[in-house]
Amino acid sequence: MSDVMIEINGLSKSFGSLEVLRGIDLEVERGEVVCVIGPSGSGKSTLLRCVNLLEEPTAGKVVVDGTDLTDPDTDLDGARRHIGMVFQQFNLFAHLPVLDNLTVAQRKVLGRDKATAEKVARENLERVGLSDKADAMPAQLSGGQQQRVAIARALSMNPQVMLFDEPTSALDPELVGDVLGVMRQLADEGMTMLVVTHEMQFAREVADRVLFMDGGGIVEQGPPADVIGAPKEERTRTFLARVLDPTHTHPHPVPE
Repeated sequence: MSDVMIEINGLSKSFGSLEVLRGIDLEVERGEVVCVIGPSGSGKSTLLRCVNLLEEPTAGKVVVDGTDLTDPDTDLDGARRHIGMVFQQFNLFAHLPVLDNLTVAQRKVLGRDKATAEKVARENLERVGLSDKADAMPAQLSGGQQQRVAIARALSMNPQVMLFDEPTSALDPELVGDVLGVMRQLADEGMTMLVVTHEMQFAREVADRVLFMDGGGIVEQGPPADVIGAPKEERTRTFLARVLDPTHTHPHPVPE
């Protein structure tokens, strides 16, 4: 079994004449937590969406857990079963109670019977601290609780890797901590995670490696102490000065 969980070679993505990703090379090891930071429009979310081919790369190769997702002969649905993804918006089924939100894909995609699916769902609700909300409807939950349900739903598919796209950016500030706490716990358990985030403290404390992206490329990468604490590149320094300076007023990050 390879130690590399995600392998990206020469990944480029254009929307018409706009080149959003330019020749990205990246490896993420099994059990590694990599946080991706950078300004809006730098290609962070597009990179994440190319990892499970929600966006089809214009060029390059994406291999996840030994499977080349960019190979036309690959069973993409089968490969995606091992990749959990959590978005900015929670994407829960509003008409279904929490438990059903967690069991529907298990039963339809993995073929689990009802009892097994519900057992797995309840275990994962417990992992995110919401075992008492199994019968609640999504609208009865706070944004933070809905996001934790979305994480539990992804975990119920037994993913090999978890992708997080700005999972706290749609939340009120006081709800962010609970979601980040769940992500910290996953990191401690050894889950491979690729996280696009603007939560610098989380990146500093939890990431094994931080990537700074700008202009569709990786400008700088390394341990958090280096990239956030002592960045080498001027573009990284400028970005961090803006983000970390509490006196600087900057708009709430906008989704890419």
